[in-house]
Amino acid sequence: MKVLDRIALVLFSSIILVLSVLFCLVIFGWINIDIMTLYVKTMLNNPISSNITLGVLIVFMLLAIKGIFFSSDSKDSESTENGILIQNENGKLFISKDTIQNLVSGVVKQVEGAQDISSKVVLSKDNNINIDVILFVTQDVIIKDLTNDLQLKIKDVVKKSMDIDIKEVNIRVKNIAPKPESVQA
Repeated sequence: MKVLDRIALVLFSSIILVLSVLFCLVIFGWINIDIMTLYVKTMLNNPISSNITLGVLIVFMLLAIKGIFFSSDSKDSESTENGILIQNENGKLFISKDTIQNLVSGVVKQVEGAQDISSKVVLSKDNNINIDVILFVTQDVIIKDLTNDLQLKIKDVVKKSMDIDIKEVNIRVKNIAPKPESVQA
């Protein structure tokens, strides 16, 4: 949200709050409506205060028109929080976090010794992409070799398929899955 949008939001919120409180006080009978009308008439009959009020109202109307019709580019910033926007001379490509997570899941499922994966794509403000992977491994696997192999494969597959550089692949081995018991006949 841009600074002007924030200022407009704060101003309108403040005005609505004050008006709401005043109307509630009038409805509850704590403020006499005749006294409110007298203050408004006195303010509008004074040329200086009526000119100031007119100027402030014009600014508020312009801010309202800007807020309604010319909203900021919040759609782009919100959408980039849910994925990666790649632009080239041919146009734009948006790759969602879910797509990257599914690709990572596919890579991990192809590696022997890894089971039950969950992954999370983290996009930093510096446009760095980190992938956090949580998985179960089988008992007979060498965890250090498996995780190193997974990190390299994930980076390589994402680079080849999406042309995106991954800064870090963080792997957390949650548990070791027990060996399935063989059924004897």
